[in-house]
Amino acid sequence: MTFASIADFETALASLPPAEALASAAARARQANLTKPLGALGRLEDIAVFMASWQGRCMPRLERGRAAIFAGNHGFTIHGVSAYPAAVTAQMVANFAAGGAAINALSQVAGLELVVRPIDLDSPTADFTAAPAMTEAECLAALSIGAEAAEEDLDLLVVGEMGIGNSTAAAALSARCFGGDVRDWVGPGTGVDGAGVARKIATIERAIAFHADAPEGAFEVLRRLGGRELAAIAGAVLRARQLGVPVLLDGFISCAAIAPLAAQRPGIADHCLAGHCSTEPGHALLLDRLGLDPLLRLDMRLGEGSGAAVAANIVRAAVAAHAGMATFAEAAVSTAT
Repeated sequence: MTFASIADFETALASLPPAEALASAAARARQANLTKPLGALGRLEDIAVFMASWQGRCMPRLERGRAAIFAGNHGFTIHGVSAYPAAVTAQMVANFAAGGAAINALSQVAGLELVVRPIDLDSPTADFTAAPAMTEAECLAALSIGAEAAEEDLDLLVVGEMGIGNSTAAAALSARCFGGDVRDWVGPGTGVDGAGVARKIATIERAIAFHADAPEGAFEVLRRLGGRELAAIAGAVLRARQLGVPVLLDGFISCAAIAPLAAQRPGIADHCLAGHCSTEPGHALLLDRLGLDPLLRLDMRLGEGSGAAVAANIVRAAVAAHAGMATFAEAAVSTAT
């Protein structure tokens, strides 16, 4: 499936399928009859029901999970917003291919197949302080690359990214979509100092001012202030919703990728779990706006889908307990009086 036109994207965003109510009810009924006090497994019970409701089956499974990592480069890095040069994006993609990155180890231990999609790394997006980051065609192409990573037979899709400078794009998207002071959305990213943070704030403020009169729709905001890897994540999340595939979001950048979609259609994150809350200051604010409660708080800020990959082990545990435990009747255990 690809987004051949803006109309395709708008149609998909306007017609979000809901969770399967019967599967959700059946999963909750099973939880009530497993050999434990009701609620004793806490959020694991909720996660199992969540997985059941979006997979459309009482007994959810996690046999085929995928970590899809998208990479892109940004033209605004000329303003000194990152501690690393843009060349690191391609170098890290090569590291992914060689199996040497954190996401390689973490996706393996979580039982996730890893796919990495670099998108036109030799052609950074335009400097969004002076032009839209992407043309309409470029944004549609990136959305489609993301959509292709969401396949119908997946049981869980983890999304992540690599792109030097993309915490700046994430903060710009968040500020444009949800308002507030730009400073509240900006953090150190890859580790810039106070002067670097100030440059990020100034760059974002110029970008938002430049695009102030642009249309407010999700597509326009994404193409003007986003990047190819962020658009790809948005496309993957939207396509997963169409297919009934639950999504596990990673950190600030992954969540910001769907901020334009959420501003237009608040329910876009209903089929998503937040893997963790990173140390990037804007992430907690963004999770609140998206209505997501993170599974983990491990002081991570790497990106790459790394936090979500760790959280996938929790999802796996929830699914295993839901399917593997006996009911009171099966175990001949008396129920509470």
